[in-house]
This record gives sequence, structure tokens and C-alpha cells, in this order.
Amino acid sequence: MAVGRRDKAASFRGSRIVVAIVIGVLLGCVIAFLFPYGLFNPAASVQNRRIGKTNFQIGSSSCESSERSKMLKSEIVSLSEKNSELKKQVRDLTERLQLAEQGKDQAQKQFLVLGEQHKAGPFGTVKALRTNPAVVPDDSVNPRLAKILEKVAVRKELIVALANSNVKEMLEVWFSSIKRVGIPNYLVIALDDHIEEFCKSNNVPVYKRDPDAGIDAVGRSGGNHAVSGLKFRILREFLQLGYSVLLSDVDIIYLQNPFNHLYRDSDVESMTDGHNNMTAYGYNDVFDEPAMGWARYAHTMRIWVYNSGFFFIRPTIPSIELLDRVADRLAKQPNSWDQAVFNEELFFPSHPGYEGLHAAKRTMDFYMFMNSKVLFKTVRKDAKLKKLKPVIVHVNYHPDKLRRMKAVVEFFVNGKQDALDPYPDGSE
Repeated sequence: MAVGRRDKAASFRGSRIVVAIVIGVLLGCVIAFLFPYGLFNPAASVQNRRIGKTNFQIGSSSCESSERSKMLKSEIVSLSEKNSELKKQVRDLTERLQLAEQGKDQAQKQFLVLGEQHKAGPFGTVKALRTNPAVVPDDSVNPRLAKILEKVAVRKELIVALANSNVKEMLEVWFSSIKRVGIPNYLVIALDDHIEEFCKSNNVPVYKRDPDAGIDAVGRSGGNHAVSGLKFRILREFLQLGYSVLLSDVDIIYLQNPFNHLYRDSDVESMTDGHNNMTAYGYNDVFDEPAMGWARYAHTMRIWVYNSGFFFIRPTIPSIELLDRVADRLAKQPNSWDQAVFNEELFFPSHPGYEGLHAAKRTMDFYMFMNSKVLFKTVRKDAKLKKLKPVIVHVNYHPDKLRRMKAVVEFFVNGKQDALDPYPDGSE
């Protein structure tokens, strides 16, 4: 019995071992199928860590990239603003350098432009240089105006007039005379919107400046003298752009093309307020002071002033300096008359405490570029002079401008010989 139980127990243990082996084999097969690389694969662990790290880096990099992009955009905007400011400074400095280089030695400039230096020739053959070179054009001063002038000007020259609504009727007579003669190169600087529209509706070349509080206030409502004073500030841009300007008031009748009668050998060619050879071109005026005894007579030089309402000005350094001087004085001395200041700056010589303007000047023929004193006091009363056909007639001596302008048209254009008769020599 004891032997039988032992055999039975041993048989039972053997069966459990077999079952355990079978279960182990089956479990091993399942594990092998499910985990072909094993339960603890170091490579997989490392790879999983790399994938996780990469995903983290991508997320982190995305955030950093967005912030960096914002920083770069901000830096680009800041650099762009600095670049614009630097460009402006460079442009200003370049302009100053050009002006300084052109103005520091006019004699050397003339030598460079006109040729090699020469020895003085025989007596009576020497002629001084008087034609200053033009400035280097700078379109950056006013690109919009530069484009207009490129279309309007002929050989870099044009007539320019300033006008506001106060002179509308005279302006119409003015540009009608220009059209009648066939002058293509002229431009009206409109000082208010109404004149700008008026010119456009009449096919008249017009330019309205960008807003400027100082100029606009005077331009809209100023009288003749106030508006006249503005031209010295406005014309500067024309000269800087390299254009010669025939500045014209609007109380002028054109009978011929003035560009066919200019010499162009000086910085400024101007019509005169003189009425004969002496007053127009200068004379020796003797001052008598009896108390001086033997030295009672003092000789003085006299010339009647240039008319600041009609002059041709070339784009040279002395011309620009003239405009700057006059504009500066008119700004500091608001009660000054622009024509008086214009002549003082043009004619007064250098003396202690004052540096005179080194500008060449020419007086226009007073019969060709005629003021209204010459016309009404002399020409209309002389049978020979009445046959003259002036280039322009400037009604500068008389306040009834519009009526006399129309009478000038009747006399010279329509041939009405008595058109000037109703008017007195002077003003009523």
C-alpha cells in the first residue's frame, strides 16, 4: 500500500512537471510572437527616447522660431527706419557738399568749364569771364516738380508766374497773350485750389506746391507785394533742378517770344524801371555841396532799379545765393519791399561787415522789354517809336492794370491806334 501511494504521488508530480513545461512552451511561443525583439530591447528604448526627445525639440523649436521671427521682423522695421534716416542725412550732406564745392572757388570752376588758363593778351583784347557755370541738377529736391518741368521746359528754360484768385482776370489776359504768340514753355504756380482748376480748365500748365503753412497763408489771400515776395523762396527749387527761369508777374502782355531775345551771359538778366538810356543803363550824377568850396562837386553813379517782376535767372551758385539772401531778409523784415531788397542784394558791393554778392547781371533793352512808363509817357507820343513791336509790355507803373493791359492788346495786336489815348501818363 505504501509503495502504491508513492508511485501514485510520483506519477502526479511528473504530470505537473509536464503541464508546467507545456505551459512554459506555449507562453514562450506567445511572447515570441508578440515580442519578436524581446521584452527588454535596448535599441527600442533608445529609439523611443529619441522620438520623444525629437517631438519635444520640434515643439520647443516651433515656439522659439515664432518668437525669433517676431524679433527679426521688429529688427527689420527698426533697421529700415534707420536706413531711411541715414539716406536722408546722406542726401542732405551730399547737397551741401556739392554747393560747397561749387561755391568755394568760382574762378577755378570757370577754368574747369571754359578751358585752360591763358596769359593776358594785348591791350584792348582782354575780356573777363562772367558766365558762371550751372549747378549740378538734383531731382531729389522735388521729384514731382522735376517731372513737370521735364515736360514743360524747352532747352531747360521756361516762364514761371505765381497767381492766386485775386489776380484771376489779369492771369487770363496774361496766358492768352502767351498762347497768341505761341510760347510753349510756361508754367503757372497756383497758390490756391481755384486757380489750379481755372488753369486746368483752360489747358494752361499749372503746378500747385505741396502744403506749406508759411507760404499757403500768404498765397491764398496776399496782395501783389506779398505774393511777389514768395517767388524768391519758391524759385529756388527750379534752379536746384537745373532750370533757367524767366520770372513773370501777371500784369504783362507778351508780343514776341522772349527767349529769342536773351543773352544768357549773366546770372541775372532783368528789365529795368528806367525810362531812357541814362536811367536804364546808368549815369554819372554830380552832387553839389557848396560848403565844400573847391571840392563842392561829388560824382555819384546812379541807375534805376531792376524790376523784380520780370527777370531771367540762370541756375548758378550766385543766383541761388541771391534768392536765399532776398528770402532771408524778407522773412526777417516783413515790411520790406521785395524789389528794393532784390536790388540792394544784387548791387551793393562788399564793404566792412558786409560780403557783397558776386553775381553777373545784365539790363534788358528797355524798348524791347518795356515798362508802362516808357509806353505811356514816351512811345505812344512818338510817331517812330509807335511802330516798335516790343517783346513784352509790363504794366508796372499804373494801378489800373487790367484796363491798360487790354488797351495794350488792342493797340499792338488789333492795331487800334487810339487804344492808348484815354489814359494819362501817370495814375489818376
